[in-house]
Amino acid sequence: MPMSWGYTESQRDFESSLRAVHTALDRGCSLLDTADMYGPFTNELLVGRVLKERRADAFVSTKCGLLVGEQHIVANGRPGYVKRACDASLRRLRTDHIDLYQLHRADPEVPIEETWGAMAQLVAAGKVRSLGLCAVGARALRPTRTDRPVAGGGRRPGARTHQLTMRQLERIQQIFPVSSVQAELSVWSPEALEELVPWCESRGVGFLAAMPLGNGYLTGTLTPGQGFEPEDIRARHPRFTAEMMAANQPVVAGLRRVGARYGATPGQVALAWVLAQGRHVVPVPGTKKERWAAQNAKAADLVLDRADLTEIASLPPARGSWY
Repeated sequence: MPMSWGYTESQRDFESSLRAVHTALDRGCSLLDTADMYGPFTNELLVGRVLKERRADAFVSTKCGLLVGEQHIVANGRPGYVKRACDASLRRLRTDHIDLYQLHRADPEVPIEETWGAMAQLVAAGKVRSLGLCAVGARALRPTRTDRPVAGGGRRPGARTHQLTMRQLERIQQIFPVSSVQAELSVWSPEALEELVPWCESRGVGFLAAMPLGNGYLTGTLTPGQGFEPEDIRARHPRFTAEMMAANQPVVAGLRRVGARYGATPGQVALAWVLAQGRHVVPVPGTKKERWAAQNAKAADLVLDRADLTEIASLPPARGSWY
């Protein structure tokens, strides 16, 4: 996502992003997680450039369900749209199948069973191999607003998008198997461990840990008060005010202490912590640069012991509201 959407626009570089994806694949990070709305569309085109050369090396995941308009972002779960969106993603990705097709957000105007049924038909047609969902769990019990920043400051009002409850997740599992669930999980946002991660483990469902580096904060490379460009989602994030970034420094300091014992960075410790939550848990860190992709990949070699995990668990909880 950071290569095309949501983060510092001035630092985007198509060729640099291509090198980062190749670097990740070279180091065995085979899951490429994108979405049609990133850009929109440009992120899938970027991944498609890589897949044209290296389809056999990659497990490709993309998403549908969100449309980016001039004024706002809206959910669309209508069966006809889902099928058209899949065909368009296949063209942009330059592939004849998608390994994992995820519903980005549920449409509050369309029964989730109808949307999921349409996605299941894509599997039957051979266009998709497996299905997943995003935005499920305790924090997702109420609709959220998705506001887009405007160049020069301010925000455009966002449309309401529906996030799924555990009860809905159980229902659609009866229609067609859920292969994965993607939700936020990190050292400073561990809520998914309470119910969602155990649910996935008990049912053989993969869990994709979104934002495992806390939107970059857990890498320890951000300076409190540094400021962000208007298009950067962190410019309006409560945890990225100068006050909250300073208040949460003890979290990064704790990761740095653990990392010092292994010659690892705070970000690598944060990723290793996510990996330690279960064999079914896969972090999906976003990056734009080759060196960060290589650094992230090394986290797979870092195995935290019980004392490390206890120390991390004892860190103060993150301060600041999430949204």
